[in-house]
Amino acid sequence: MGLVYANIKLANSEDIALHRRGFLSSIEIRRMQVDALVDSGAIMLSINENIKLQLGLPVVDNQTAQLADGTLIDLEVVGPIELKFENRTIRCDALVLPGDNEVLLGAIPMEQMDVLIHPRENKLIINPDHPYHAVVKLK
Repeated sequence: MGLVYANIKLANSEDIALHRRGFLSSIEIRRMQVDALVDSGAIMLSINENIKLQLGLPVVDNQTAQLADGTLIDLEVVGPIELKFENRTIRCDALVLPGDNEVLLGAIPMEQMDVLIHPRENKLIINPDHPYHAVVKLK
């Protein structure tokens, strides 16, 4: 299986909340569309510094992360972010990778959205057992 990418939409959840309360117009909501590397070996959503700045995401925590080569690095955690893929929408935090690294869609947001990697088609798909809404496993 090769690399799998998915087109996802990201938005500042605080902007969306302000819009719902009438303080921002819909065109003022900071959002963007990106191609994310689907990485079931990663845990969280990971974005880069440029996306953090463009979406105006606040730092909510710091996290030590281990890279694939074993290196430990300290990263900012930002959020909340609204993440959309096809008919699935979740809110989550994201790790901020340095520079202009590619976006990684990790296992936790994939589970929350109830999406799967289709090995034959080499793409991210909605779980065919639950095509209309996500079903989250509790055990």
